[in-house]
Amino acid sequence: MAVQLAEPERLDLAIEGMTCSACSARLEQALINSTGVLEATVNLALERAMIRIDPAQTDRDSVVDAVRRCGFDVGMQTDTSSDADGQTESERGQMIRERRAISLAAILTAPFIVQMAGMFADAPYLHLPPWVQLALVIPVQFALGSRFYRGAFNALRGGGANMDVLVAMGTTAAFAYSVYQMVVPGTGHLYFEASAVIITLVMVGKHIEARAKRGASAAIRALLALRPDTALVRLSAGGLVERPVRDLKVGDTVVCRPGDRVAVDGIIACGEAEMDESPITGESDLVPKMTGDPVAAGSINIDGFIDIETRAVGENSTLAKMIRSVENAQASKPAVQRLVDRISAVFIPVVVSISAVTFAGWYLAGEHLQRAIVHLADLAGFAPPSFAGDIVEQALISAVAVLVIACPCALGLATPTAIMTGSGAAARAGILIKDIATLERAHDLSHVVFDKTGTLTEGKPAIAEIESLSELEENEVLRVAATLQRGSEHPIAEAFRTAATNRGLALSTVEHFKSAVARGIEGDIDGARYFIGNDRLFRDKGVDLPRRTSSHRGTDVYLGARLDDGNALLARFEIVDAVRAEAKAAIRQLERLGVMPLLVSGDAAAATERIAKELGIGDRHAEAGPEDKAAIIQRLTAKGACVGMVGDGINDAPALAQAAVGIAMGSGTDVAMETAAMTLMRPDPRLVPAAIEASRKTFRKIKQNLFWAFLYNVIGLPLAALGFLSPSLAGAAMAFSSVSVVTNSFLLRSWQPKLNTPEIK
Repeated sequence: MAVQLAEPERLDLAIEGMTCSACSARLEQALINSTGVLEATVNLALERAMIRIDPAQTDRDSVVDAVRRCGFDVGMQTDTSSDADGQTESERGQMIRERRAISLAAILTAPFIVQMAGMFADAPYLHLPPWVQLALVIPVQFALGSRFYRGAFNALRGGGANMDVLVAMGTTAAFAYSVYQMVVPGTGHLYFEASAVIITLVMVGKHIEARAKRGASAAIRALLALRPDTALVRLSAGGLVERPVRDLKVGDTVVCRPGDRVAVDGIIACGEAEMDESPITGESDLVPKMTGDPVAAGSINIDGFIDIETRAVGENSTLAKMIRSVENAQASKPAVQRLVDRISAVFIPVVVSISAVTFAGWYLAGEHLQRAIVHLADLAGFAPPSFAGDIVEQALISAVAVLVIACPCALGLATPTAIMTGSGAAARAGILIKDIATLERAHDLSHVVFDKTGTLTEGKPAIAEIESLSELEENEVLRVAATLQRGSEHPIAEAFRTAATNRGLALSTVEHFKSAVARGIEGDIDGARYFIGNDRLFRDKGVDLPRRTSSHRGTDVYLGARLDDGNALLARFEIVDAVRAEAKAAIRQLERLGVMPLLVSGDAAAATERIAKELGIGDRHAEAGPEDKAAIIQRLTAKGACVGMVGDGINDAPALAQAAVGIAMGSGTDVAMETAAMTLMRPDPRLVPAAIEASRKTFRKIKQNLFWAFLYNVIGLPLAALGFLSPSLAGAAMAFSSVSVVTNSFLLRSWQPKLNTPEIK
C-alpha cells in the first residue's frame, strides 16, 4: 500500500538575540541539522527564520526548542497594531527603552570623554580620580552592558561565538586590568574609559542600525498597512454589518464608501468610482471603475459609493500574494551570502586567535616590535602610534583593540539589507519578485523575448474588416464566428463578441466544442460544423486561402465550415491590436541596458512583421506555438544567453518556465503569473527594463557593502594589532562599519523607475 507523505509545513519565527552574521549562520546550520527540518533560512536583517518541516517527524515546539538550545529565543508575532510609521506597540516600547539606556550610558561616559580630551589638551586637572572612574564604569559595564554578557553566554552555551563574545572579552579585559592597577598600583594607566566608551558606542551603533533596518524593511510594513481590519458587509436580508476582514467569504457583498480602502479582491456589483491603485500597481493616475470591473484589496476609493462582490480573500488576495512575494524575496539568500555565512562561521574564532597572537607578540617582542613599527611609519611618511610605557599594557591595549574592531555585523548585514531595500523599492514600483534567485538572474539578462498580444500591444483587438467569401451575409458570418467563441477568454474572442453585440446579433449555442492550441477552435452550431482560426488550422483542414489583395494591417482570422464534399472557406476577418504607447520606450531602454529584445508571436507573419518594424525589433518569429516559444528560448540558452520571457497568456506558460527569468504582465492570466518568477502589477512594458535596473542596482549595493565590510576588517585588524588604534577608537570604527553598510543599502529606497524618459541608465 502506498504511503501518503504529509504536506510540508512552513514556520515563520521571529528570532530574538541575534547580533551578527555568526549568530544567523550558526542558527541556520543547527536548524538544518534538526530532525524533520527540510529547509531553513535565517535572516539577520529581518530577525526571522523561515523553516519548512515535515510534520510527521517534528512540530513547532521541537523547532522552538532547537532555537533555544542555540542560545536564542522566539519572539511573539501577534502584535499587528502599528502607527503611521509602521511601528508596532512592542517595537515602540523597545525603542523607548533603548533610547533611555543609551542616554544613561552617555551621561555616565561623558566624564570619560572629557578626561580623554584633557589628555590631548595637556590638562591633567581634568583627570578623574580612580574611585570616580570605577563608580562611573560599573553600571555601564555590568548593568547596561549586561546584554553583551547574556549574548556571549547564550552563544557559547549554544556552541558558537558572536559579536557579543568579542565585546564582552574586550571590555572585561580593559576593566579587569584597570581594577588590577588600582589594587596593585603600578606604572600602567587605567582603561575604564575604554570599556565605557566601547559599550556606549556599540549601543549607539546598534540603535542606529536597528532604525536603518526598519527603514530597509519598510516595503513589508507599507504593504501590511494597506490591509483594512474590518469591512462593511451588505446582508442578504437587508442592512449593513461591520465584520473583520478575516471572517469574509467569497460571494459576500462588501460596501466601499468614498475614502475607504478596498478590503477584498472582487468585482463591482453596483456603482462606479475613481480608484487610486498606486499602492498595488505603482500607477499614480486615478483609474475609473464601473459595474463589472475588477478591484483589488488595498486600493483607495476616491469618490464613489460601490458594492463589491468578493472573489478572493485572505491568502488568495492580490495584496496577500504581493506581501508573500516580497517576504520570499527578502528572506532568501543569494550565493554570495552563503559564502559570507561560511566566512562568518569562522570569523570570530579567527579574531580571538589574532588577538591572542597580538598579545603574545607584544609581550615577547614588544621593544623590537615598537622599533619596527616606527621604522615602517617613517618609510610610509606618517606619524607612528603613541605606545604605552609598559609592554604588558601595550600588549593588552592592542589585543583588546583587535577584539573590538572586528566587524561581523557589517558582513552579515551587507547582503540582506540591500535585498530588503531593493526588492521593496521594486514592489512599490509595481514589480513583484518571487525570490532572490530571480533577482540574482535578472541582472545577468542578455536577451528578453516578448510575446506580442497583451504584452507589446494593448491586448484589446478589434475587427477592422470583414470579408465574406461565400453566399452568407457579413452579419451572418460574424454571428457564427462570435457564437463559436462565446465561451473563450481569448482577447480575439472578446473582439468578435463585442462586434456582434454592437450590431445587435443574437448568438446561438455551441455543441461538441474543440480547441486546437495556437490554431483555433471548432464546434457545432444549429447542426452544422464550423471552425475558426489562423492559416495553420486551415492548412490542417486542407483549405486553400486566397492571396491578399488589400493592404495588411493586422492578423487574419478565417471562418470555415464542414460540408458534405469537404471543408469550405466562408469568411476572412482582419483583427487589429494597437501597440502600447509605452512599448517603443521599453525597447529603447532595453537596448541602452545592453539587452537584446526579440518578438515571438503566435500571430501571422505579416502582423508580427508590422509590430516589429513599428517598435524597431530586428529579431522576430511569427506563427510560434507554445512549444516553439520554449524551443527558441532553449536554443538561445544553449548558446550561452541569459534569457527573460515576457508574456501574459496560458500559451506563454511553457516559455515563461523555460526562461531564466519569466516575467508575467499583471493584466494576464493566473497561469502565466503563477508560472513566472516576476510579475508586473500593471501592463507597462517599461517595467521590464526597470526590473533589470532594480536587480543591477541591488547587486551593485551588495558588492559595495561587502567591499566596505571586508575593507574595515582587512585594514582595521592589522592597525589595531600594531597599536595604531586605541580600544575606544576601535569601538567607534566597529559601530560605524555596520551603520555605514545599512545606510548604504537604505539609499536604494529612493530608487524609482524612470518611466517618463526614454533612457534608463
